[in-house]
Amino acid sequence: MAAPALQQPSYLLANLKADWTNKPLHQRCHELSKIIDDYPAKELHAIFPWLVESVFGSLDGILSGWNLRFLQARSAEYNIAMDFLDPSGAMMKCVYKLQAEEYKYEFPVSYLPGPIKSSIHAGVLPDCPLFHNKIQFPTSGLLLLNPFEYYMFSFASSLIAPKNYPPGQHGSCSDSAYFVLVDTYLKYFLPTEGNVPPSPFSDPRGTVASPAPRSPSVPYVGYGGHSTSLLKRHITHQPSVNADPAAQEIWRSETLLQVFVEMWLHHYSLEMYQKLQSPQVKEPFTPSEEHVLVVRLLVKHLHAFSSSLKQESISSSPSAHSHSSPLEELKRVVVQRFVQQKLYVFLQHCFGHWPLDASFRAVLETWLSYIQPWRYTGEKNMQADVQNRTVPDKWASFVQENLLMYTKLFQGFLNRAMRTDLVNAKNALMVFRVSKVFVQPNLSEMIQKAEQLFLEPEHAILQRQNRVFLTPSHGGSFLSSRQPVGTDSVFKVKSHVYSLEGQDCQYNLMFGPDLRKNVLKLMQIIAQARQTAKRISDHSTEMAANNSFLSWFGVGSSDHNNTFTGGEMDDMGEGMRKTHEFLDKALDYLCQIFRLNAGQLSQLMDNVASVDDEGASKQLPDCIPSENGLVLTDLGRLQVSFSGPIFFNIFILPVITVIFYKFDFIFFQIINGLRRFEIEYHGDPELQPIRSYENAFLVRLMFQISSFINARFGDHMEALCSRQDLLGSIGRHYLSSSSKVAEQRWKSPVTRRMRDHPQRARLSLRVLASYRTLLILLLLYVLFALLSFGALSSTGLVLIVSFLYELLLNFFHKKLKTQ
Repeated sequence: MAAPALQQPSYLLANLKADWTNKPLHQRCHELSKIIDDYPAKELHAIFPWLVESVFGSLDGILSGWNLRFLQARSAEYNIAMDFLDPSGAMMKCVYKLQAEEYKYEFPVSYLPGPIKSSIHAGVLPDCPLFHNKIQFPTSGLLLLNPFEYYMFSFASSLIAPKNYPPGQHGSCSDSAYFVLVDTYLKYFLPTEGNVPPSPFSDPRGTVASPAPRSPSVPYVGYGGHSTSLLKRHITHQPSVNADPAAQEIWRSETLLQVFVEMWLHHYSLEMYQKLQSPQVKEPFTPSEEHVLVVRLLVKHLHAFSSSLKQESISSSPSAHSHSSPLEELKRVVVQRFVQQKLYVFLQHCFGHWPLDASFRAVLETWLSYIQPWRYTGEKNMQADVQNRTVPDKWASFVQENLLMYTKLFQGFLNRAMRTDLVNAKNALMVFRVSKVFVQPNLSEMIQKAEQLFLEPEHAILQRQNRVFLTPSHGGSFLSSRQPVGTDSVFKVKSHVYSLEGQDCQYNLMFGPDLRKNVLKLMQIIAQARQTAKRISDHSTEMAANNSFLSWFGVGSSDHNNTFTGGEMDDMGEGMRKTHEFLDKALDYLCQIFRLNAGQLSQLMDNVASVDDEGASKQLPDCIPSENGLVLTDLGRLQVSFSGPIFFNIFILPVITVIFYKFDFIFFQIINGLRRFEIEYHGDPELQPIRSYENAFLVRLMFQISSFINARFGDHMEALCSRQDLLGSIGRHYLSSSSKVAEQRWKSPVTRRMRDHPQRARLSLRVLASYRTLLILLLLYVLFALLSFGALSSTGLVLIVSFLYELLLNFFHKKLKTQ
């Protein structure tokens, strides 16, 4: 972390560093709060960069700081950290205190996202106004930031910085201090109700440059032209004496928003994406699941923030816009201007490079959150079930301005889904989620209408180019409804597509014939996965039913294939039932979205049902059905003559096909982990690893005691076991059990030879270390105590009962052996 320029030695900083690692967090925060209240800005200026680094960690990830990403609510330090970093807490008070002065702090360009860093190194000023007036060309490799910017850059960077955390730190991302803090900052600086609370140290010098729209080159009048900031006229051009307090404070909202978007989303170049027309380029940055979840939190809040726009600000009257507050103007354009482009490229990269596993759910939900802004309006009627609520017509403009978010990313998901194991319940859930969103009434009609607008002939646009479109730079807005609906709807759709995909893009209609073929392929894959899930579910139910209550005692049917236990089979069956349910609903929703009738669906199901038969028939030569069965065609005769002996092709190959078909289900179970092979211990039973149902201390203690007894009385036990009377039989039962444990398991020739070697008689007390044995002994002692037996007499009775029990087992074992 860079230090302030020309910083003088600070005794305060030296004292803080000396005591930082020796004091608990609550004491450190208390002392820092007192220092921030008592010391002047000049002293705080010297410790500020060190303090930020100590909290958020170093930019290179070597110092982890307070580990906010792993600090969970159950931790004792959680509330202390949250109070200190709260927007109204001591840390932000320090920021405002420094903001009132003209202090600047250095932030290395090398820790900015790749496209921004490349642009600065090339001597080109980034489009985002956040970086304007902060870079010196030729570049020194540093940004000069005010305290609020420096704090927010450091906070946002801690999410993407590589961190080496100590092992054992696990928890939910949504419960971490970092995640909650992001949510807190968004609600405070981008409020859905009221204005941003003023800082306690307001000063016009703290005002930062306002954002300006991106200016991609598209062949439409008024689109993306260079203009002054939307909010500049409210802030910097107004006299400070009569300035609106909200206008003076809006710069913090803009700064926070731009920092979050640039640091979390701007990791991939739009220009590179347009050149390749594919997200398959490998770029160095790979977002984590936690990163994507924080992006989703940002998207959800920005939708809620934008939807809180006052009704009078949405009015079609021009005067309503000119008198809107800066915060209301920000709500009007926040999604389209700040987020759309960078989020689109970010999601395209994730769709193309994310592993084909269940962790993709984070990316999926981020996408679905963005394309459903109506979920975050706060309206009560939006809380109903998704497929039963109609998307209001007022959102047609949003769909048109974000058409690629619906269509191009749907195609990307379609390609992923066709390569994913849909038998897995988590993957099936993702297909269900997407289909459930797109089946919402009126949404598919809106998408089709937007695609029709995009396909409107160019000459219709050229005839209207001499008119001036109202853009934000001319007093208009991306969300303004003052413009003629037909003309400006076409303008918005075309400018949106061309700005993101390039002027030479080949747009593939979502409801066109090419995509429809892929949808039918996916539905066939879904149907096949549904049948597989049903077979596994039925098999699991059958296996679970065969495991009776008596199997706990070792009596009853056993699973000779060593698959799952009864409880595990129930869980497997439940998972497969969920998979079947998700896929069944997904099929129904896809039929509704793409208007497939019952006949088309039944034909698809028939094709799936005949897949196995077709697979078997492909092993045979080409033939046609007749009254006498299959008859070879001319092509079939050629296949027989050139593919090997007729006997092999007609008789042996079908047999092999049948065998492989019979074992296909078993192979499927093995590959997917549904069938297990028992791994047994074949060494000395006394030395086998300690089991989960055994007490480790008692196992070691019983081993020491039994080893002492065996060493002391081994010869006597051998003599006892060699007798042929009743005592010898009892001795062999108790003293040879250790060698009999593995007797039934030794089946291979090698282990059989090992079994033939004489086993020395010995006593094993390991059974006394089992929790089950201890529980039985405890219950027996409690029973005898209730019957008024003493401890000594109870012990004698326990020994007698145990002896008789083992004697009966030995007797019945011999009877069964003779039979």
